[in-house]
Amino acid sequence: MSALSVTQDKLGKTYHNLEFLLNCFKEVLIENGEEELARYIPWINKKGKATHESITEKHIQVYSIAFQLLNMAEENGAVKLRRKQESDKGLASVNGLWGKSLAMLKQKKITQEQIAAELCEIRIEPVLTAHPTEAKRTIVLEHHRQLYLLFLKWEDSTYTELEKSEITREIKLTLDRLWRTGEIYVEKPDLSSERSNVLHYLTTVFPDVVAMLDRRLGMAWEQMGFDPELILTYTKLPRISFGNWVGGDRDGHPLVTSDVTKETLELFRLNAFILMHKHLEQLEKNLSFTCYYKETTKALQKRITEIAEETGSQHLLEKETNNREIFRFYVELLTLKLPVEEDKGYALRINEKSFSYVEAQKLIEDLVILRDALIAFGARTIAYHDVREVVRLLQTFGFHLAHLDIRQNSKFHDNAVAQLLNGASLDGEKFLTLSEEERCKFLNKELQSLRPFSYPNTTLGPEAEAVISCYRVVATHIDKYGTDALGSLIVSMTRSTSDLLIVYLLAREAGLLIKTDKGIVCKLPVVPLFETIEDLQVSPIILNKFLEHPITKATLEYLRIANSEKAKVQQVMIGYSDSNKDGGILASQSNLSNAQLKLVDVGKKFGARVRFFHGKGGSISRGAGPTQWFIKTLPHNSIQGDMRLTEQGETISQKYANKVNAAFNLELLEAGTAGYTILHKYTKHQKNRFDKHLEYLAEKGKEFYTNLISEKNFIHFFGQATPIDVIEQSKIGSRPARRSGKRTLADLRAIP
Repeated sequence: MSALSVTQDKLGKTYHNLEFLLNCFKEVLIENGEEELARYIPWINKKGKATHESITEKHIQVYSIAFQLLNMAEENGAVKLRRKQESDKGLASVNGLWGKSLAMLKQKKITQEQIAAELCEIRIEPVLTAHPTEAKRTIVLEHHRQLYLLFLKWEDSTYTELEKSEITREIKLTLDRLWRTGEIYVEKPDLSSERSNVLHYLTTVFPDVVAMLDRRLGMAWEQMGFDPELILTYTKLPRISFGNWVGGDRDGHPLVTSDVTKETLELFRLNAFILMHKHLEQLEKNLSFTCYYKETTKALQKRITEIAEETGSQHLLEKETNNREIFRFYVELLTLKLPVEEDKGYALRINEKSFSYVEAQKLIEDLVILRDALIAFGARTIAYHDVREVVRLLQTFGFHLAHLDIRQNSKFHDNAVAQLLNGASLDGEKFLTLSEEERCKFLNKELQSLRPFSYPNTTLGPEAEAVISCYRVVATHIDKYGTDALGSLIVSMTRSTSDLLIVYLLAREAGLLIKTDKGIVCKLPVVPLFETIEDLQVSPIILNKFLEHPITKATLEYLRIANSEKAKVQQVMIGYSDSNKDGGILASQSNLSNAQLKLVDVGKKFGARVRFFHGKGGSISRGAGPTQWFIKTLPHNSIQGDMRLTEQGETISQKYANKVNAAFNLELLEAGTAGYTILHKYTKHQKNRFDKHLEYLAEKGKEFYTNLISEKNFIHFFGQATPIDVIEQSKIGSRPARRSGKRTLADLRAIP
């Protein structure tokens, strides 16, 4: 009996489905004249073990596709298993999801009113990056998506045998294309293709998933016996948004220029309008029922008149159809206010007019008027379904799709300031030799005014020009559209308070620093990224000094008001990959945990909530693992209703390639963040009696790890013992494998 047969007997249908897919692949190879190669497909052939001498690239591709089909079958099997479990035992039976989280809180005697009061404060933000850990080409990922959808159709029992035969033919056609398509990059992908990949998820996958998440919460809420009215309106639901680093992350990536950042902001804005245009058109179709202008609310009548005058559409109101179907007509007017130009029914380009929407909040307000009018008309269910879904999309994607972070290395900023001073006929080289105390003294004096060192035509060095030109692009965008499209100014390798204050100085050059009645503020938050063990250990001291600074104090209050937050928020990014590279996995995890606890206390001292941004990747050594366990093991009170984390490389396709799996993974994040935030708020922290032992083991682990990597010939050994040379030379990402090209361990990226 083959291993596959044994697995089929023990685990059932999933592996029968795998056998079907593998046999389809086998038929494709045979039809292509590769009968001998088809014998090497694993699990369905008794014969066919290639020797080291006989193995070819084609053998490798056969195994690669076979394992991809295994992943596909198992992923689909996991979805079916969860559905069956929820059907048989209820939504609370699956670990990490809304049902389980709500059941946990209910068991702890936390009331539905208490839970509902906290839900609207919950916020999650996955940040998509182009870190080069996804080896598969974008076109290969597209073939996988198509294959998965066909596989789902083949499984559907409602199709006839004849229809299934046609679906099988389509599956084989897709496998044929996959077989003939080169799997790996022969040249580095450019930023444009990486950006397109991120756009695919933001416009094609996630919009549908947002509605799925809300429905899942609603079902779990009702299954707990809670009152659905408590979470009916969009303002009562958890918030989800997305971040993006492609086009903004320039740490060691010289190809990310100010022009690339400008293009990214414009492209994402256009795609956000296209997305909203599509959903408003659908809403318009859904509201086709009869209601006359005079029968609706005064607020809706007033707004219709205003928009008709703004857009020059008064004559349209005179048409009998529009007068009779007033809700549909109102949505048509809202669509007119989107600044997109149509061609043959498709929104193609931005075309801003005097009456166009600038910020998404105004469209939300107009949709709330529609919702209230529908409720008054008696169409309550439609109001809280159709209209709420569009409002939730606007809450999530706005007119920007994702928040673009601007990240740069602290050393790069140092050089930029030195060049800036040189451009102003000052001694820039001296600045690089100053002590931390002297740097802070110089920066504090300079930051008392808004006088810049440079002007638009000043000739600057390359680092200064790169930073300031980027900041000018950002400032121009903010002046025109507001800050919704931007995330933060992140300083990687933050090692001192001056590393953060320097960003204020550079921001001043581009007009990102402004004078308010509270003092000088920065239009965007400055965020430290603590990456090494040593930096994590001193991070509370650095943050304390940074929060003491008058510009930081004024900025946090300015942003609190601008973002309608209840409390001031200071974001702090912590690095899992580099801390592991620096001190080993146990030292990394221990110091990350300790740093979070201390940073939360620093934030409390200044009346600020610390929002942690977890820079984690796809492997265990880079902070990965099941989402529900990751959240559960975070330090007490470190979540505080707000979870931001990176989704890198291969984890993006693994988690989000299909919508059902995407909804599952985002629900784990949303339900886990909510569950443990509320649990921590209403329960006392139990000190772990093993903490001291863990700290001791972490210190010893770091000691042995450091001794190993400090050995004289370690780099040579590392090159011989691992395929690092192959990884560095691979073409899977647009950025260089090393920050500066030096062949040292310190210069090697945690993700080459």
